[in-house]
Amino acid sequence: MAALRHEGDPLADAVIEDLVSSGAIGEVNAVLAEFRGNAQPIPENLPARVRQYLVDTDVPPAWMDPDRVAGAREFFVDDGAHVASVLSYGSMVECYAQVIPAKVLAATHRLNQPHRRLAETSQFVLNMMADDPFGDRGAFVPTIQKTRLIHAAVRHLVAGSPDWDPADGVPVCQRDLLGALLIFSVRVVHGMRRIGVSVTEAEAEDYWHVWRVAGAMLGIREDVLPRSFAEADAVNRAMLDPYFAPSPEGTALTGEILALYQDFVPGTVFDGVVPAMVRQTIGHEVADMVGVPRSPGWGRVVGGGVRVLQALERVEDNNKVARVVLDKAGGLLVKVSARVLTGGRSTPLDIPSGLRGCPMG
Repeated sequence: MAALRHEGDPLADAVIEDLVSSGAIGEVNAVLAEFRGNAQPIPENLPARVRQYLVDTDVPPAWMDPDRVAGAREFFVDDGAHVASVLSYGSMVECYAQVIPAKVLAATHRLNQPHRRLAETSQFVLNMMADDPFGDRGAFVPTIQKTRLIHAAVRHLVAGSPDWDPADGVPVCQRDLLGALLIFSVRVVHGMRRIGVSVTEAEAEDYWHVWRVAGAMLGIREDVLPRSFAEADAVNRAMLDPYFAPSPEGTALTGEILALYQDFVPGTVFDGVVPAMVRQTIGHEVADMVGVPRSPGWGRVVGGGVRVLQALERVEDNNKVARVVLDKAGGLLVKVSARVLTGGRSTPLDIPSGLRGCPMG
């Protein structure tokens, strides 16, 4: 794991080096903006190295299990609202509880736009959990390819900044990519269980598998990707739990995203429910590290809500009408989180050419 701190993504890094030296980032972004579907032909009017990169990264790994991918899709259809809640209230904040990744994220959020990263993450998950994400009917492969280039661009830009300390290793390194993957997969399952949602072992295995496939296509070394949910959870406990720590950047980023969530809640009476939900999702220890305020009254309310959710889960399992209603609500919540934050448009995935406001996938 220590060695992974100094390793990036050679394939994508070489593409970005070419684009920076040729000044072609804007031109490539314009072409890639129209490249959205898996079945679309790879555009011809791209620099040779970019086009070859798209060819080389177009196919999922041979070990991908279509049945597991379909199982993850079914899990998401059933529990999309809960996945969205944990991604929003848990995963985003846990990313800020890592000192070095928080420095990188702070460097890429000069315009104080946490909604952009939330929208990008929501769009990524929507494309991942859509029907046939890696097949001809899906749109996930171009999303992964663009996100991988964004990571490489951020790596290049942050490493070249005078504010970056080389002792911190490579920005958006292999270790950080693996850590983010675990936060958005394994720790989402734990977060769902913490808020009272039952997740079976088979569902957890399917959900990890689709993220494992995505991780390999995002450029994470396959030899460090755990093969099962149990292995991934062991790595999560060994790599992330001891690694969470407070930092000024993490506290600032958390404050920004809490303010964003609270803007969605009308008035000020219910402001305390947002930090209470975060604390319920990630636990008090990590929440304290990133400065999530305590709101004991709302904490009790959220705890009661967890018990209600458990009851609703039982209703959903035994009532076909309730199941359909809750499933539709789940899908709607995820779509709204992606679209409302971007004014009703699809979330753009542009390769950044500078640090001001550049996105992280």
